[in-house]
Amino acid sequence: MELDLKGKHVLVTGGSKGIGKAIAAAFLSEGADVSIAARNREYMERAKEELGSGVSLYQADLTNRDDREKLIRTYMEDKGSIDVLINNAGGSNGGKTAETSMELFYEAMELNYFSAVHLSKLIIPYMKKVNSGSIINITSIFGRESGGKVTYNNSKSALISFTKSLADEVISDGIRVNSIAPGSILHETGNWKRRLEEDPDGIKAFVKQEIPAGRFGTVEEVANVAVFLASEKASWIVGASINVDGGQSRMNF
Repeated sequence: MELDLKGKHVLVTGGSKGIGKAIAAAFLSEGADVSIAARNREYMERAKEELGSGVSLYQADLTNRDDREKLIRTYMEDKGSIDVLINNAGGSNGGKTAETSMELFYEAMELNYFSAVHLSKLIIPYMKKVNSGSIINITSIFGRESGGKVTYNNSKSALISFTKSLADEVISDGIRVNSIAPGSILHETGNWKRRLEEDPDGIKAFVKQEIPAGRFGTVEEVANVAVFLASEKASWIVGASINVDGGQSRMNF
């Protein structure tokens, strides 16, 4: 399917590894102009070696308000426009509520939620000028139902809610906002890889019991949904949260 993404300006946060890197690769394969933003310069340089010299790099701590503002200011100075923003940066911390400090709750919300809210607010004026744009938030099935660590669950749930709210607000300006909710995805730098190495039998039992498809998902399977959602082929998808989970979610929708 021709997605007509050639030359589109795409910014992927947390794009130096895992799902973010796969999303960057998928857009590159469609001929888009792709930039990745991340905190760790070394990881970004490695990603560029794998993805190719056409990728632009922006180092930023996305938990920091000033860094977010500088990122978008610099990006717009360099590129002149933005067609697609992928809010992918995120992470998991803490444990049970009673055992998790308030600092970790604040940290999770800053990284998983406020970074996406702030970056979206910063780029919306540019998208409104051209009456076009796509924002895709990478959330989790554990933002739609219970599961995962409480800080992660809370922040991803908030991001799904924000997605729908913003989508309804800006669709009249030609901007589509949606979210992708991955299930358990296996990749080299992720928690599932580490847990599989530490307890292969236990994780195999988890997969058999919890994932109807009988395997972990791949980063490419998430990335394929992202490029579709960003394209005009998905023009009537607005404010949706799409599970990419091999049936893992227990929800009916």
